[in-house]
Amino acid sequence: MSKYSIPSDPRGLIFEAYRIDGITSEDCRSIFFDWALGLNDDLNLMDELTSLYNLYSQKNPNHPMSLVLKEGLSNSSRKIIRRRGRKKQNGTQE
Repeated sequence: MSKYSIPSDPRGLIFEAYRIDGITSEDCRSIFFDWALGLNDDLNLMDELTSLYNLYSQKNPNHPMSLVLKEGLSNSSRKIIRRRGRKKQNGTQE
């Protein structure tokens, strides 16, 4: 599988995380946030997260990234908001 074969991971961040020996959960969490912030607006975060988890976790169930992805899925009941600045009533941004 190529690291560029997944539309939601064009930079291969998640792919490479699974290849790093000795990677920590903190490293994986940082990589995950970088991936999530860089996700194309046309893609649904939870759908892509589910796809990545299903793709990688079966072969690597105890890998720190699998645990981070699972944690992300378990928090799916929380409302996900991308903040780009709120407009005040007078039309200026905060």
